Amino acid sequence: MRSSRLLSILLLLQTRRQLTARELADELEVSLRTIYRDVEALAAAGVPVYADQGRAGGYRLVEGYRTRLTGLTEQEAAALFLVGMPGAAAALGLTAETSAAELKLLAALAPDQRDRAGRLKNRFHLDLPAWYQEAEVSPQLSAVADAVLHDRRIKVRYRRWEEPREVERILEPYGLVLKNGSWYVVASTPGGLRTYRVSNILDLTPTDEVFERDDGFELQQFWQDHLEGFDQVRYTAEAVVRVTARLAAKMYDVSYPALVKAVAAAEPDADGSVVVTIPIESIPNAAASLCRFGDAIEVLEPAELRAELANLGRTLSALYS
Repeated sequence: MRSSRLLSILLLLQTRRQLTARELADELEVSLRTIYRDVEALAAAGVPVYADQGRAGGYRLVEGYRTRLTGLTEQEAAALFLVGMPGAAAALGLTAETSAAELKLLAALAPDQRDRAGRLKNRFHLDLPAWYQEAEVSPQLSAVADAVLHDRRIKVRYRRWEEPREVERILEPYGLVLKNGSWYVVASTPGGLRTYRVSNILDLTPTDEVFERDDGFELQQFWQDHLEGFDQVRYTAEAVVRVTARLAAKMYDVSYPALVKAVAAAEPDADGSVVVTIPIESIPNAAASLCRFGDAIEVLEPAELRAELANLGRTLSALYS
């Protein structure tokens, strides 16, 4: 596709500084005439590409040019990652940049490619929040995002789950993660890298202090490790439960990942019921999670969880009798 080839030419010139038309043609496996047309298209789109004449000449980009793909500003280039995610772009304060970047990209495409891009936009949509749950309102998100982009420290007043509930922190924000409609900032602190829920930031004061981030930091890997560690800390015990055949046949409708996974891996008994072991956070939490299934799930052990459910049942019975 031509748009992909134009981008390849731009990136090749950016990384190798100078290439002849023949070298570009050999690299991309196209004709010299195609390279000439593509370079003209790049120049027409606002890319500062020029040709040095002579035996040692070739195509070059103006010194210092880096991210302005088809005339994009730095903010628009960053916003390319959010094209197709209007909710996230709006939350980060990049709605205008995202729209501008999308228009400039479309302008660089051939008519048939623009039509295909339009079809893709209208036929695929990403909705991040889970069912029965709205996206969180995070008033400080835009300021956090700006600090992330510019490697600047921020002072925050943060509400946490343990006492004291409100604390003050100085954070060096490394990155932002959007999970099920909730934004989290990964930040360096004197105690190491920590994760903070952006909606729990009550006040934020930006600073002019620039910090140096660890070059070896990778946001995706950190988040994956964080999730695995969180599960290990969150699940403190196990429970053995019997799932009726009626419920086992409807696991595709159940929003309880640990239970669904366990049932899928188990062999049913003769009556179709399934006995499985599932991880639990605590006795009260497990009781609250399992009671919604009524008599479709029976806890076999631990005895403490059976007692908690029995007490919960008596309480509800007394309330509604």
